[in-house]
Amino acid sequence: MKAIEIKKKLINEINLSKNKNLLEEFYRFLNLENEIEEIYKLNAEQKSAIAEAREQIKNGDYLTNEQANQEIDEWLNK
Repeated sequence: MKAIEIKKKLINEINLSKNKNLLEEFYRFLNLENEIEEIYKLNAEQKSAIAEAREQIKNGDYLTNEQANQEIDEWLNK
């Protein structure tokens, strides 16, 4: 089915519907779908930090979740 056919069918169903809640949800969904998402741009410092973190992971220089939780527990008990 082509996009134009889908649009026509949707318009027809919307015109026939008396369900206010459904129409409001459909409207909300379309607004979310049509919003332009802003692309987040990283600055040089952020890019550098990410590159450093990737290098640390590549070299095995990281803690597992369990290890991190264990360190936190040790810090809190002191």
